[in-house]
Amino acid sequence: QAQLVESGGGLVQAGGSLRLSCTGSGRAFSTNGMGWFRQAPGKERNFVAAISWSGVTTYYADSVKGRFTISRDNAKNTVWLQMNSLKPDDTAVYYCAGRLGIEAALASYEYDSWGQGTQVTVFS
Repeated sequence: QAQLVESGGGLVQAGGSLRLSCTGSGRAFSTNGMGWFRQAPGKERNFVAAISWSGVTTYYADSVKGRFTISRDNAKNTVWLQMNSLKPDDTAVYYCAGRLGIEAALASYEYDSWGQGTQVTVFS
């Protein structure tokens, strides 16, 4: 498994922006598909965004499409989630995930490495 560390969460007013970072170590980051998931209190962990090893293929949940952007820099072993036009419904713990496959994936079971999570709170 890879070791993943997220950062960049915080408290932001609705309409604002945050950028989450996830840095990986422990295995070849550049060959891993990566994803972001989130879990709100009392709810299941849900898919947010995913990116292939090359960065060419990306997927987004309908709820964040057009507002969030996933990107990566394999030279820095880092993947980012740029979140714009934030809404209170975006409040959750955000998790970075990595998978052995090179392609992006939407299902949490496709990922074998998870970060510890970073809290994002959006207030109105």
